[in-house]
Amino acid sequence: MRGKECGKLLRKLVLQTLTLVAVSVGMVVSLRILLYGKLADGLIWGIGKLLGVSWDSAWGIYQSYIRNNMDWIIRITVVVCFLILFRLTMGWFTQYFDQIVMGVDRLKEESDEKISMSPELGFIEDKLNEVRGRLKQRAEEARAAEQRKNDLVVYLAHDIRTPLTSVIGYLSLLDEARDMPEEQRAKYVHIAFEKACRLETLVGELFEITRYNLQSVPLRWEPVDLCTMMVQISDELYPELAAGGKEIRMDVGEELCLYGDGEKLARVFNNILRNAIAYGRSDGPIFVRAEQWRDQIILSIENEGTIPDHQLEAIFEKFYRVDTARPSSTGGAGLGLAIARDIVTSHGGTIDARCEKGKTIFTVRLPAAPTP
Repeated sequence: MRGKECGKLLRKLVLQTLTLVAVSVGMVVSLRILLYGKLADGLIWGIGKLLGVSWDSAWGIYQSYIRNNMDWIIRITVVVCFLILFRLTMGWFTQYFDQIVMGVDRLKEESDEKISMSPELGFIEDKLNEVRGRLKQRAEEARAAEQRKNDLVVYLAHDIRTPLTSVIGYLSLLDEARDMPEEQRAKYVHIAFEKACRLETLVGELFEITRYNLQSVPLRWEPVDLCTMMVQISDELYPELAAGGKEIRMDVGEELCLYGDGEKLARVFNNILRNAIAYGRSDGPIFVRAEQWRDQIILSIENEGTIPDHQLEAIFEKFYRVDTARPSSTGGAGLGLAIARDIVTSHGGTIDARCEKGKTIFTVRLPAAPTP
């Protein structure tokens, strides 16, 4: 493939080299013919005129200093001419390097103008334009993610005020009215507690945004009991499941065993299940199924409800939320699925989502633990 890409440049280089050799050979032949032919007579006549001697004396000088050293004269002449031609050829060739350097420098520019080079460097031109397009796309994605993060921080900061104001207000009432009836006091305490829990959630989301950096976290590889992990996660999520009238129905074999960082993988499944709880249809069951296929464990999490196609492609982006409104009691910072994707990718696995028959299905593929 590389040979085909460099074909034009190689052909021109070979042609240039052959031309250089042909010119050098032609110069040798021509010089030898001239020095032994009419040019010799001209040299003898010139020597006679310059030194003021007869033809015979000039012939003797020509014979002694030129004809007897003819081979050396031709060699020196050829070497000098070859060096001149080689220098010209290299000057032509280094123009390609200059074009490549200029093309690399233009990668930093944000202009939409296409990088152009000589036809012989067409393959490099295509590669540079491809890299430039990728860099531009990544820069745009980074700017979009940064903007979403900034907007989300503003929204969270705004939403933090509401429960905080409520907590302060109800606590102030409790502090001022010491003789408040017990039933009313219990009601205010309960409201203050709920608002404090909401405040804790918002602060947690804000903290999650500031510490998002998975690349620097090393993985601890070990066998992980998938069935036990999913049971533990389901138990931890029971309050949220009960609040929405939902349940998790599992079909995970006890023999299934993953290979990876158990803490990180638990976070993956926790995040996906939380997403299913938050955005799934109320009172709808959540199905968790797992099986082993060769050296991979394939786990699917299915919930009632669908996600629009244009949003389905973006749900794994940082700070993206299916509900574009401000975070509510069911919405998060839009990091859960992005974190899940990064963890799965760091394990050499894949994660994807699809909608069919009124359901959303997340599929995670991860390496199975090696058999002892």
